[in-house]
Amino acid sequence: MAETSASIISDPENPARWDAEAELPDRRSNMDVTFMHRVEAGLMAVMFRLFRVMNVDQASGFMGGLLKRIGPLFSGVQKRGMANLKLVYPDNTPEQNTAILSEAWENLGRTVAEYAHLEEFVPFTDGSRVEVENAERLEALKESGKPVIFISGHIANWEVMPITLYRAGLKCAIVYRSANNPLIDEKIIQLRASVMSRHQIPKNKRGGRAMLRSLGDGLSVCMLIDQKLNEGVPIPFLGHDAMTGLATAKMSLKFDVPVVPLSIRRHKGQARFTIHVHEPLPMPADSNAKSDTEYLTRLTNDALSEIIRDNPGQWLWFHRRWPKSATV
Repeated sequence: MAETSASIISDPENPARWDAEAELPDRRSNMDVTFMHRVEAGLMAVMFRLFRVMNVDQASGFMGGLLKRIGPLFSGVQKRGMANLKLVYPDNTPEQNTAILSEAWENLGRTVAEYAHLEEFVPFTDGSRVEVENAERLEALKESGKPVIFISGHIANWEVMPITLYRAGLKCAIVYRSANNPLIDEKIIQLRASVMSRHQIPKNKRGGRAMLRSLGDGLSVCMLIDQKLNEGVPIPFLGHDAMTGLATAKMSLKFDVPVVPLSIRRHKGQARFTIHVHEPLPMPADSNAKSDTEYLTRLTNDALSEIIRDNPGQWLWFHRRWPKSATV
């Protein structure tokens, strides 16, 4: 494991934690709680109790194996994943793409079960399940005192990344997409708060203002940038135009803060991970707001594309990331 100083470690369980006074966001409020929401939340509670009876390796392996078997039976989702892979890897055989999706289903199942054991993923400790490559870059960013925009995607167990940033002592706000079920959304907010920053920002119009406020207050921002958008501009992602938001680049340029990609790799068949801290993306120098914004946005998509291509079986291929016409 990468060497790092003891000063880099922050303890989320310590009542003196720097974010102790931060209020958690409300659960999703733009839809009423339905009977099915209550059923889903009840099933989730039962599953979590089961996962807590197991240790993290047992829970991760059980759910990974289960979803690997039953995931492909969700024909619509499987079809979308295969269409996405055919677009990105046109020379792959159907068997190769099926193997990638099989790994993706397993990874998703493992990630679901690992939510019940997030406290197990503590970096910078002996025998840690999380190895951090280039940890000295995190320490340098911390020592600089300037905020940073950390970017990544739904790769491996993506929750391990904000846990690592918090443990690195970086004062960070976490941007997240609200769960469709308000009751489950509330549970996930609470789970995250126990192991990472209490500064959590849902992706919505208010969230955009909250991100600006966080950067203005000197907090870094951690966000996943691989999800489908209906707005934005078409910019290549994994080799094909996808509607991409400009918020990341605009915030970086407005506050003159670096954008730092993070990649995470699950050790094959394990609840163990390696996080790689990349160098900051080069800042544009045209002094033209429009071209600089699009240039930096293109770099963010390029960085994430490279991370996914390095480890395609651990990315969530089931998003409708590209226009439907492109994946028919």
